[in-house]
Amino acid sequence: MPHEPGAVRPASTILLLRKGEADPIDVFMMVRHYQIEFASGALVFPGGSVDVGDHEIAKRPELHDGGDHLDAGALAFRIAAIRETFEESRILLARPHGSKELIAATKASAIADQHRDALNEGKVKFADIIAENDLELAVDLLVPYAHWITPEGMKKRFDTWFFLAEAPPEQVGMHDGKESTDSIWLSPREALDGGTSGRFTLPFPTTRNLIKLGKQGSVAAAMDEARTSKVVSVMPIVTRDGDKRQLRIPIEAGYDGDVFEMTGVP
Repeated sequence: MPHEPGAVRPASTILLLRKGEADPIDVFMMVRHYQIEFASGALVFPGGSVDVGDHEIAKRPELHDGGDHLDAGALAFRIAAIRETFEESRILLARPHGSKELIAATKASAIADQHRDALNEGKVKFADIIAENDLELAVDLLVPYAHWITPEGMKKRFDTWFFLAEAPPEQVGMHDGKESTDSIWLSPREALDGGTSGRFTLPFPTTRNLIKLGKQGSVAAAMDEARTSKVVSVMPIVTRDGDKRQLRIPIEAGYDGDVFEMTGVP
């Protein structure tokens, strides 16, 4: 669906978490293709725009589980997050219809092998994949973590909900080689160190959420903190102080400050 320049697009992203080997938490991240128009070459969490099909799935209660308390808009954000994560990483947060257990990793992999490329190319609908495999999207596994809106004046603007979810233990995750060129499980510390050294390019919201996540001592602690914390919406305001460019955000959003200097940005 086309969007006017500067129009705000609804979008979703997931921080998929698992216990790290050297650190308490690892998170799944991807390097976006350098030819992608938005955030090219950046290390990011899987995610993307909410589309019409996500709203259609939201209207079909047989295709999702655990979202009875959510309004249609909130449900669509979660469905988009699950769909985008499947498209970009092959990880599928879904259950067999009527089951309390997540889909087996072998089944999720088989579905990805059969349908992911076609889904990414628009040749098949996510709703049809879910229905034909008698699945329900596990929207209850997603916990709201952050809400960022791209600053005014930018050509591409997104209204993005960030969610936390514990990764299915046997689903490994793999990039598609098209929108993303690499994928990696790493700790928030490793990602931030890579941003400092120049190994990775980290968008500002990604950096702030990695710092926030890195304060948690375990996956369970991060999930519990997210469940009990209020999400404060953040739309950075861009200001200039001489040659310096700064971003101002609400201090109550919990990102250790409200004014951040941007470096290397014209």
